[in-house]
Amino acid sequence: MIHVPVLKKQVLQYLNPGQNENFVDCTVGEGGHSQNILENNGPKGKVLGIDLDPEQAKNSEWLTSNFKNRVVIVNDSYVNLTNIIEKNNFNPVNGILLDLGMSSVHVDGSQKGFSFKFDQELDMRYDDQRNDLTAEIIVNEWPEDKICKILEEYGEEHFAKKIARKIVEQRGQGRIKTTFQLTEIIKDATPSIYWRGKIHYATRTFQALRIAVNDELENIKRVLPQAVSILAPKGRLVVISFHSLEDRIVKEFFKEEAKKNTIKILLKKPATAEVKELRENPRSRSAKLRVIEKI
Repeated sequence: MIHVPVLKKQVLQYLNPGQNENFVDCTVGEGGHSQNILENNGPKGKVLGIDLDPEQAKNSEWLTSNFKNRVVIVNDSYVNLTNIIEKNNFNPVNGILLDLGMSSVHVDGSQKGFSFKFDQELDMRYDDQRNDLTAEIIVNEWPEDKICKILEEYGEEHFAKKIARKIVEQRGQGRIKTTFQLTEIIKDATPSIYWRGKIHYATRTFQALRIAVNDELENIKRVLPQAVSILAPKGRLVVISFHSLEDRIVKEFFKEEAKKNTIKILLKKPATAEVKELRENPRSRSAKLRVIEKI
């Protein structure tokens, strides 16, 4: 299955891959964006694709069949970007793409409990070889105030206190193990008007747990300085975020770097999906693209 890349047109426009240039795709997924880059940076330009999820790294290996020695796939976290670049002797780096969106494979096919649409174990780890923390551990073992804090901070959940209290109440009657159990708890803790909102009433809680399990926001803060450092002069960093917490981190980092005259911000406001893409790919609705060029 080939992933439909979000903001394909805008990524190509702002990364602007040229002949024989090298690019890093920090979240390669099923390889959709990398394919588009490789179709534009030949005949010798390369792509280094990174993915924390070993299954996703395997899913992108079709790129090596199609583009041969122009592709390097690495199963690792992008927080280790500098080491990955050095280990693979991958330079110069003319552009870096950081697509922070969760793949549809995680939602629909991972069996790891990322979605409230399927009854699965509460795991939510992208990589269970490197990470021992699961969503099940958080909801069953973390104190109420700590659960409330992540729901407020990572989920921006208005009913965080009530949901956290209800989770603690329910786990006293037996361990909370599945997504459907948790979804029912969230429903019981929130008013009926909340169930009829634009987004599903469990969305913010599931988002918060996923971010906490995978330390996603801290990882973004760790990778951005590395990306700027690694880029060659005139190289570009394109970041696609999918919720306000991610976008805020990216925006503030770019602002501070611009003050140091290390980078130039190429877009005052983030690029978003055009009407045609919104119709064809609903997940592009919340996508925001920001781009800088290294001075």
